[in-house]
Amino acid sequence: MASRRQLKKNVNYIAGELFAECLLNSMFIPGTDKEKADQLMSDILRVQDEFISRISHTEPGNVKGFYKKFRTDFNSKVNEIVDAIEKLNK
Repeated sequence: MASRRQLKKNVNYIAGELFAECLLNSMFIPGTDKEKADQLMSDILRVQDEFISRISHTEPGNVKGFYKKFRTDFNSKVNEIVDAIEKLNK
């Protein structure tokens, strides 16, 4: 298991990359809905805060299960955001 510090860095990195991708789509790709992009960027920041907070408050007794659920929840949220970024241009 990675340390909490490294896990937080990874969450911040992934959220930053998603935010940057959304921002670039909003600014440089014609036909992008700016309001949806702004909403998506705020959602990305909200997800980042939620998962950083979850790392800080690990549930005692079931650490392995906690991080397994954390990983599946985080991956599903990232996939939802990636799909939403793809739909910005359609």
